[in-house]
Order: sequence, then structure tokens, then C-alpha cells
Amino acid sequence: MRWIPGSRSQNLEDRRGQRFGGYGRLGLGGAVIVVILSLVFGRDFTGLLSEGGEVGSQSAPDGSGAPVQSTPEEERLVDFVSFVLDSAQATWARILPQEGARYREAKLVLFRDAVQSACGFGQAASGPFYCSGDEKVYIDLGFFEELKTRFGAPGDFAQAYVLAHELGHHVQNLRGTLGMARDNRQSVQIELQADCLAGVWGHHASRQNLLEPGDVEEGISAAAAIGDDRAQRMSTGRVNPENFTHGSSAQRVASFRRGLTSGRVADCGP
Repeated sequence: MRWIPGSRSQNLEDRRGQRFGGYGRLGLGGAVIVVILSLVFGRDFTGLLSEGGEVGSQSAPDGSGAPVQSTPEEERLVDFVSFVLDSAQATWARILPQEGARYREAKLVLFRDAVQSACGFGQAASGPFYCSGDEKVYIDLGFFEELKTRFGAPGDFAQAYVLAHELGHHVQNLRGTLGMARDNRQSVQIELQADCLAGVWGHHASRQNLLEPGDVEEGISAAAAIGDDRAQRMSTGRVNPENFTHGSSAQRVASFRRGLTSGRVADCGP
């Protein structure tokens, strides 16, 4: 992608300095109490869990005070996802009102290993996710290395596709369609629509001359890499379509392509 590092998004929330693995000075029992308090009172008390954690060289920009231990390579990746976040949200703020909905900006939370959200306790092993309860996207940047090495989908536009897909869920939330899934079949429909919405942003990014040769192929490769059939084959050696929750590789690629081609939300379904 063509992008220039600049000031980081005001919607970026950096929690990479918070550590859940050792539970800080509070211990496991204290950590459980903190999580319960956060859920009961609707406030984030999880900053307490970072006490006694790692000491880094950079402070978190979100005001949490939790130190961040990072590398120049990771900081460049932070700059990149910040750019994609602002690009995608500017696109949705422009085109969503044309579909009869007002766009409200989401937050992007960066974390390591584990994180507390309004939707519960999340772990990096589960991959990036969107929480409608707090309208935030949660990403452990380590997922992008896994996307490249384990799933064979390298490239910056592959990374952009992942974030754009999660923001697609935010668009669904604003349009009132996200919570409609009641079974695996409907869950697949929701996920495929998010892929299509990611493609819609990609279409407009291309019109803004942000895409370079090979970017579309990177995004398609990422969509194919995380299809349910491929994930099942990698983990068990068998494919069971009845257990699909996100769609097959072919379905995900087709949905992403549809949004890329048309650039229209209406072409992604109701």
C-alpha cells in the first residue's frame, strides 16, 4: 500500500503494556476480582493487572500509563494499522450515510497475549475480534506474523484486509445486522458480509490511489488463508462444512472480490 507514517489515530488505544500472564502483584484471585468488577460496574479496572509487569522504553499513548516494550519494526506496524484505521473510517463516514446510517467511529485496541473487553476476556490465540459492547476492534500485532508464516499470507494489504474485515463488523453493528446470527449458517453469512465490506473499503482505497500492484492479490490470499475449510484441514485433517462459522476459502474470496469490484454496500447483502 501507499502510505506515509504520520500522527497516530485518535481512535488508537494501546494496551500492549498491560500484562495478564503473570497477573502482576494481585495474583490470580485478584485478577478474577478485577475482571468481575469491570463487568459489574462497566468500567475498565484491568489496568491494575499491569502492576509489576514488564518495564519498557515507551509509554502507552492512551494515557493508561502502562509501559510498552517494542521494536522499531513493531512501531512501524502500529503506524500502518493506524493509517488503515483512519482511511477505512473516513471512507465509511463518507459512504454509510448514503445507505441510511450514520457512521460512528470505532476504537482500535492493540494488546499482547490477552485483553479484557466489554464482550469478555480475549486471547491472542483466538485472533483479532470486534466487540459490539464497546465498539472496539482488538488486535494482537503478533497475529500478522502468524498470518504470514503459518497461513502463508504475507504483505501489508493482507494485514489491512484483516483490520478492514473487523471494521466491517462495526458497520454491521451500526446497521443493526451484526446480532442477527442464531446458528452457524447465519454466522457464516455475517462473516462473508464483513469480507465484502472489507472489499468495499479496498475499492475506495484503490480509487484514492492507495493500492500498489500486488495488493489485491495479497488481500485475496489472506481471505483464502483463513477459510474454515483450510483451518479445519490444518487442525484435524478433515473438513466438516456443518461446523463452518466464517465460510470456506472460496466463499471468503468471492465475497471480498465482490466488494472490491463494486464498492457498493448494497452488493454485500442486507
